[in-house]
Parts: sequence; C-alpha cells; structure tokens
Amino acid sequence: MARNIQSLERAAAMLRLLAGGERRLGLSDIASSLGLAKGTAHGILRTLQQEGFVEQEDASGRYQLGAELLRLGTTYLDVHELRARALVWTDDLARSSGESVHLGVLHQQGVLIVHHVFRPDDSRQVLEIGAMQPLHCTALGKVLSAYDPVAHSEALESDRKAFTDRTVCDLDAFEQILDFTRARGYAADVEETWEGVASIAAPIHDRRRMPVGAVGVTGAVERLCRDGELRPELIAAVRDCARAVSRDLGAGRF
Repeated sequence: MARNIQSLERAAAMLRLLAGGERRLGLSDIASSLGLAKGTAHGILRTLQQEGFVEQEDASGRYQLGAELLRLGTTYLDVHELRARALVWTDDLARSSGESVHLGVLHQQGVLIVHHVFRPDDSRQVLEIGAMQPLHCTALGKVLSAYDPVAHSEALESDRKAFTDRTVCDLDAFEQILDFTRARGYAADVEETWEGVASIAAPIHDRRRMPVGAVGVTGAVERLCRDGELRPELIAAVRDCARAVSRDLGAGRF
C-alpha cells in the first residue's frame, strides 16, 4: 500500500484546525495543537500562505484561512447551482437578443465558460463550454475583475496582452474601466478581444451577495451597436438576466 505524504497530512490537519474553533491562531498554538516543532509548523504555514490558503494578520501575527481556500471550497456547488439556475434565463436572453449567450466563472486567471446558448438562427456555431477567456479585455472578464476581489488580483498579476488595437493593457486605464463597470453595473467589449465582435456582460451574485459569475451576450459589432454605441435594449436585457439569476440564487433585489 502506498504511504501517505506526511507534509500534506500536516497541511490538511492545519487547515482543519484553522477552520474550527478560534478564528485566528498563533504559531505556538498551531504547533502545540498538532504536536509539531515551531520550525516545521512555520514552514508549512509559509507555503500555505504563499498559495493563498492561509493569511497572516499583520498586527498580531496570527493565522486564519485564506480567501483562495474559501473560494475553492464553494466553487463546485456555486458553479453547478449557478448553471442550473441560469438555464431558463439564458435561453430567454438568447431568444430576446438574437445573440449567443455565455455564462462564465473565474478560473485560473481567466474566465471559464460553463454554459453557452447558441444564437437562435441557422448559422454554424461551435459550442464553447470549457473555453477560457481573458480577464482584462472580455466583457465577462471585466465584470468578474470589477466585482470579485480575487479576480481583480489575478487580472492585475496576469499578462494583459493586446489582442487588437483596442485592447486596454495599461494598469491605470484598466482600473478606470473597472470603476466605470461598477458604476454602471455592466461591462462591454467592442473589438477589444476579437475584430468585428462585441460583448455585453453583467454580474451574478449569490445569497451572500458575493459575485459568483457573469452572464453576457456576444455578437457582431453591427448587430450589438447602433450609431457607434451599444444598443441600450441589449444592455437592459443582459442586466435583467443577471438580476433574475441572482434572485434565483437568493441574492434578493439589486
């Protein structure tokens, strides 16, 4: 029988310890509770901290569970419940807009497409479930970066490459776009990622009022825009869809 890896067992025990009882624990408390030398405990904590699974309070030096672990702990439930709750609303959005609809969540410094409704016409289309989109230039990515602190950090740390002449790569300009996104409640991508393609997206929140995803429409610029501006009825439809899914997830009114 294969032997267990002792360092992983100790890390798991450490995370379970931090998950229960006191909210924050010091190094001595953790080491004594698990029967470890302080140096050993500190090495494991330092690794967990670097991965975002543990955070250390500056003032007291005590440790607590990190945001990355908390996010991972609810990812499976959130994604599957999100997709189930969004099925009817995304179908309605595709019919009313005449465009394809994508549902995306944060994953590995990008946007993972977890649901895709085809444009309701007879054109040939490719199913994009499982595809990844960048955070800094797509409408879905901008929404997640604007509302989810983890997505925001990952967008800042990622390589914000230019896909077209319209892609915004400068950090200050990107932050201004995120401020604008939060102020108006939706994000846009007009030929920033693909030439001739535009997108509109809005955030979805769960019962804790936490951002769990984004929904948006994507189509040709000439269909999504009128006189050089995004069509307001499409913006309203996307925002209505996001609010409807959020309500079904228990978020209440936004």
